[in-house]
Amino acid sequence: MTKLGEFLAKKSVNKSQIARKTGLSKARINELTMTESAKLRLDEMYLIALAIDTDPAKMMLELCQHLQLKELEE
Repeated sequence: MTKLGEFLAKKSVNKSQIARKTGLSKARINELTMTESAKLRLDEMYLIALAIDTDPAKMMLELCQHLQLKELEE
């Protein structure tokens, strides 16, 4: 399960309902929640956040909290 899949599972939301509200296909929602190599586009994340009544910025922070800048060597 992807970070998005975990996020949506915590919110107990229905993926079919998200697909209907956002216009994204059920297959795309499943890919984004189950396939680690799937890339979530910004427009998709924004629509999903709106569909589940979540602040898009807070959703992004939670989904991306594992990312860090590389250390520069001097």
